[in-house]
Amino acid sequence: MKKQFLTPLIIFGFLVILLVVGLMKSETVRDVPSPLIGKAVPEFSILTVEDQAQSFSSEELKGQVSLVNIWASWCVSCRAEHKLLNVLAQQGVKIYGINYKDELVDARRWLSAYGNPYVKSAHDLTGRAGIDWGVYGTPETFVIDKKGMIRYKHTGPVYQDDIVDKILPLLEQLKAEA
Repeated sequence: MKKQFLTPLIIFGFLVILLVVGLMKSETVRDVPSPLIGKAVPEFSILTVEDQAQSFSSEELKGQVSLVNIWASWCVSCRAEHKLLNVLAQQGVKIYGINYKDELVDARRWLSAYGNPYVKSAHDLTGRAGIDWGVYGTPETFVIDKKGMIRYKHTGPVYQDDIVDKILPLLEQLKAEA
């Protein structure tokens, strides 16, 4: 009778160990390789969340170093990173948003409730721009150089260590480039 319960318990313990090891290595999940690294941002021109009479286009990403953040009001992880994005924006980092597969009223309500760190945020209701950007889900954050080239992609929410260890040093490096 004891042996009957011992085998499932051992198997369960082994699965828990595998899960813990996988979670500890989750850093690799956030650095999903992208074929867009080193390429120009996809061309787009989309009406903004803030003002449907105004558009946001890929041309606006040229001439400055910036972040592009793919987000949605229904995205729990987006809320987790949003405070950090607000802090970055207050520090002068240019952040542009692409609101992914979200109702306009929900996106506006979300920005009103949690703050708007974006210079502009495109309203990508259909997800077409997200497809062009190679988005797997939300949130995703891209670092864009002065030439409008994608230099880095971060999949999942950005945390303080991601900002300090990767994103801010890369932004400074790109700003220093001619």
